[in-house]
Amino acid sequence: MKILVIDGQGGNLGRQLCKMLLERMKDITVRAVGTNSLATESMLKTGVQEAATGENAVIVGAKWADIIIGPIGIVIADALLGEVTAKMAAAVGSAEAKRVLIPMNKCDTIIAGIDNIPTSTLIESAVQKIISYT
Repeated sequence: MKILVIDGQGGNLGRQLCKMLLERMKDITVRAVGTNSLATESMLKTGVQEAATGENAVIVGAKWADIIIGPIGIVIADALLGEVTAKMAAAVGSAEAKRVLIPMNKCDTIIAGIDNIPTSTLIESAVQKIISYT
């Protein structure tokens, strides 16, 4: 199973996802892609097998992956304070991979129904979705 974790800004969400996936699942390859080098560096600290940074890494990774996971902004052009390009969002949105998107009320995108849900709960739910899928 090939899992692509995409994150931006400081990479904290992606780091937590990578760590939890690697701890809980066997026979997976986790590729971390940051929309910036700080996010990539944060995810690398978890021991992921592969990591890269930037638009082309997202585009190539989206073709490679069986599952793509990250904040919902990875399918919205100009999200994550402008770090997600239109090409990135299109690549993730049109990928044949299953997408597990974590609803985040940040960067001018408001998701109804998730008020006051801790990020740790959202991450746990996302990882459980992947585990149940495999």
